[in-house]
Amino acid sequence: MVAETRRRPTPDVVTDPELACPISPVVDIVFSRWTTPVLWSLHAFGRQRFVELERRITGITPKVLTQRLRRLERDGLVVRTYHPEVPPRVEYEISELGATLAPLFAHLADWAGTNLDHVEQARQRYDDAGGPRS
Repeated sequence: MVAETRRRPTPDVVTDPELACPISPVVDIVFSRWTTPVLWSLHAFGRQRFVELERRITGITPKVLTQRLRRLERDGLVVRTYHPEVPPRVEYEISELGATLAPLFAHLADWAGTNLDHVEQARQRYDDAGGPRS
């Protein structure tokens, strides 16, 4: 069997965005606004109630947190447990599938620790130079 080689599309060919960047669906799922802080909190602190998440993730509104948790539950990354007590209690935890993202987050945290200073320096040089040059 001959090994299949990947060809770069020519600039004039219209390409499906998912074919152009096969990780874009993952980026949409995992890195949309507020998703990463929710998953990070559930991974780092374990099972939590809504109010605990809301307190840990500063700046998120209850409406947005509700929407994000529902989406993450639908995607299989978060498990919601309803306890029929008085008053009712609902808890959220990262699912087994969601926990598989931990190495990715760890790599990103390492990258951030190593490189964010470089990014800030590059931004400063860019801004000091007056932005884009014509």
